[in-house]
Amino acid sequence: MKKQEKTNVMRLLDKYKISYQSHFYTDTGAVSGPEVAAALNEDPRQVFKTLVTVGKSGQHYVFVVPVDRELDLKKAAEAVGEKKIEMIRAKELLPLTGYVHGGCSPVGMKKQFPTIVDASSSSWKTIMVSGGKIGCQVEVDLQELKQAIPFTLADLCS
Repeated sequence: MKKQEKTNVMRLLDKYKISYQSHFYTDTGAVSGPEVAAALNEDPRQVFKTLVTVGKSGQHYVFVVPVDRELDLKKAAEAVGEKKIEMIRAKELLPLTGYVHGGCSPVGMKKQFPTIVDASSSSWKTIMVSGGKIGCQVEVDLQELKQAIPFTLADLCS
């Protein structure tokens, strides 16, 4: 297998001296979160997806939840003190974050938005998040990740 190039996510983790393991799954056809977890032979509760939302106030928020769970918009709004939260439109993702749908990572967005990670993440030594492009995940220690992106924990899933 040819050596995979470093993504911006990996470069940022390197900058903060955060150890990580990259996982590539380019030839599997995996698209959905559960398919990605299966392609990597990982527990879907340990593989996290990054969801970008907008609150009634116009403020954007990033939620990181297990790929086999759904974000509860009421719990998400409560976690950030908004009356209502909704997902942004897919076409808004790239200009807002610098990432495409399916390759969006909480690490290295164009702008740092308030980030909330599902509390279930704390039951794992490491979690996996997108490596910043489709076909790539990075596995990081949750506490070390705080050096690169400030986040809070909350119960986010229904």
